[in-house]
This record gives sequence, structure tokens and C-alpha cells, in this order.
Amino acid sequence: MKRNALAILIASSLAISSLTSSTVLASEQAAANYIAKDYQQHLAPLWDHFHRNPELSLMEVKTAKRLANELSAVGYEVTQGVGGTGIVAIMKNGPGPLVMVRADMDGLPVVEQSGLANASTVKMQDWHGETVGVMHACGHDVHITSLVGTARYMADHKDKWSGTLMLIGQPAEERGPGASAMMADNIWQRFGQPDYAFAFHVSANAEAGKVIVDEGSPYAGADTVDITIHGVGAHGASPHQGKDPIVIGAQLVNNLQTIISRELAPRYAGVITVGAFHAGTKHNIISDQAKLQLTVRSLTPEVREQLLTAIKRVAIGTARTAGVAEDMLPEVVVSEFSFPPTFNDQKLAKRLKRVLADKMGPEALIPPAETGMGAEDFGFFTTDPYIPSVYFKVGGTPKADFERAAAGGPAVPSHHSPQFKITPEPAIRSGVEATIHALLDVMAK
Repeated sequence: MKRNALAILIASSLAISSLTSSTVLASEQAAANYIAKDYQQHLAPLWDHFHRNPELSLMEVKTAKRLANELSAVGYEVTQGVGGTGIVAIMKNGPGPLVMVRADMDGLPVVEQSGLANASTVKMQDWHGETVGVMHACGHDVHITSLVGTARYMADHKDKWSGTLMLIGQPAEERGPGASAMMADNIWQRFGQPDYAFAFHVSANAEAGKVIVDEGSPYAGADTVDITIHGVGAHGASPHQGKDPIVIGAQLVNNLQTIISRELAPRYAGVITVGAFHAGTKHNIISDQAKLQLTVRSLTPEVREQLLTAIKRVAIGTARTAGVAEDMLPEVVVSEFSFPPTFNDQKLAKRLKRVLADKMGPEALIPPAETGMGAEDFGFFTTDPYIPSVYFKVGGTPKADFERAAAGGPAVPSHHSPQFKITPEPAIRSGVEATIHALLDVMAK
């Protein structure tokens, strides 16, 4: 009898476990089906609209209005004009955490050459009054479309979560002051400080639809540095009568690289790139001034401080070696538009990876493979005060494109390229799916 009772108990447990697993799988498939249907009916034409109508940083007036209207239409309380053209949308759904999801809205001053049927033909006046072509050359159209998809799903499934959802449409990520401007506009004081924060970036360097969750720092900090080198002008035939700032600048370009190779510890990461060198007016005139423009990348505050301090020291030392007078030493100016590194909360990142592997399948996750030091201003929201956050990535390029490139075919265009393009459906659907699973996990009833 005992054996029969035990067998019945085991069989019952297995049946309950099987029923529970089937219910969970059915629920996950229902979410994927909902998102797929919403993409076909609503998100695909919305992405098409955003892609055809990009706007430059700090000028996202029409984009913000359309995004605000989309969110208002499904029940969010939307405030516009936060930090310029930024928007904040709030949905309260009972007790629980306040969770933020952010999407950036701006395009780039690039003439689109993607070959897409809906390629942008927009032209705008930039910040200097110049007429430029504009395109979504970094995929922010995918981000804001996915934000709408997330908003629609969460509004339609309020029985599955509890708390307050805050959706942010952020301006000017590309130019720099967007997140910091929203913080300066007292976003947390006005709307509440989030308990968790999420965002994602579509990646042309990853297979479409795959998700990447980095447990460390997915994006570097970035500083913009301008160096003005002063010299003494002279005739090109009489260099001994002047102090040539071009020669000093050329020496400085090389000397700066020794900071990375000989001062920064080999296991630490840092980049110093001289992106522009401007000097002189004519073949036979030694100028009295040269200007260098640098981007400086780092992953920790300590390395950032080390690099910036060393740049100033090396610039002044190079000039002194050339005999420049003390009252004419180089000016080194660090722009106020600096980005802190973006750090993922390790505990939350591990938790999200488990959730996504469970909900979307282990094959949906791929390991980080970033080799560059791209920067992001998302850290302004999460660094001070500290908010546990995860910034993940979603692939946007079909696997076949990588295979063709590996076989000697066309290279996959990079972000900010005129040829940049994303396959929208898998990127948007995976972006929405990953985001809703993150939200439903931290906001579970």
C-alpha cells in the first residue's frame, strides 16, 4: 500500500509540474504572440514613420509629440518639455516599485544612403545654422518604437504587475546634454526616484533578435577635450624666428599615446584619440596657433581622472620642451558635456539573464563581444544617486549579412554610417519582449 501511495504521489507531482510548465510556456508564447501581432498592426508603421522623420538633438519636437500621443492613447499620464524636448510618461498600478524605462529619440546629421525604401530625405538646420541631411544612423527609431510596444503591452496586461511604471523619451543622447538636462530639470524630484531602471540599444554588430546582457560596464565614459597650442608666427622660410605650433602639435599627438601605453596599467582600459588637428592658412606661413580636439574614454572614475590629469601635464610639458614661454603654454579645456561610464548592477544583470533565458530561451542570449569604447549618457540617470539598472543590447543585423561579409561580401555598416540599417522586426520584437520580461520580474504581484 505504501508503495502504491508513493507512486500515486510521485505521479501527481509530475502531473502538476507538467501542468505548471505548460501553463508557463503558454503564457510566454502568448506574450510573444501579442508582441508579434502588435508589431504587424501598429509598431511596424510607427517605426516607418520615425525612420522617415528623424530630428536632430535638442530639436526632437515632432518626435516627442508623436511619442507623447502614443503613450497618452493607452492611458499613461504624459508630461512634455522635461529637460527640453524630453517626455515622462507615468502609469500607476497599485503598490510596488517605481521602475523606469528610457529610450532616446534623436537622429544624426548624416545623409542616409542605406538603400531602404523608407530612407530619410529630411534636411534641417543644425546648431550652427547649416542645412544638413538627417537620419536615424544609430537606431533610436528602434528604441522609441520599442518603448511604445512596451507601453502598450504593460497597459493591456495590468493584471500581471503592480507598481508604477515610468517611461522616458530622452532627447539629445547623440550630442550629449539630454539625460543631464532632464536631471537638471529635477526629474526625480518631480516624478519620483526609480527603484530600478532599464534601457537597451540596438546593435548592428549583433545578430538580429539576440539579446546581450553585460554584467559589467556596457558603455565607457567619454570626455571631450580641446587643446589650444600657442606659438610664434613666422615666414615658412625662417622657422628659427618663430615657434611652430604645428610641430609642437604633431609631437603632442604622439606623446599623448604614451599615456595609454606607458602610464595606464595594462589591465585597465582607456582611449585617447585626437580626432581633429586645425592649424595654418598658407603653404609658407608658420601659424601662431594650433587646435587639437580629443575624445577620451574610460571605464572608471579613477582612470578618467588619471587620463585627464596626464593630458594637461603632457601638453604643457611638450610645449615647454619646445621653448614656449610660460605665459603662452597650451590651454587644455575639458567640456562640460562629459558622459560617466554606464555600469550595470551586477546582481540585477545576473537576475535579468536568468529571466530572459527562462522566458525567451537560452538561445536568445549571446555573450558580450564589444571591442570598442562607445559611450552613452544613460549613466547620468543611474550614477548619482545610484539606481540599480541594466542597459542591455539587442541585435539588429541578420545572420546572413555577417556570413556574406565573412565570405568577402559587403561589410556590415557601423553605427553613424550613411549606410547604417537595422532589420526592424526582430530587433523591435526582441526589444519589447526583453523589456516586458524585465519589468514583469521586478514588478511581479
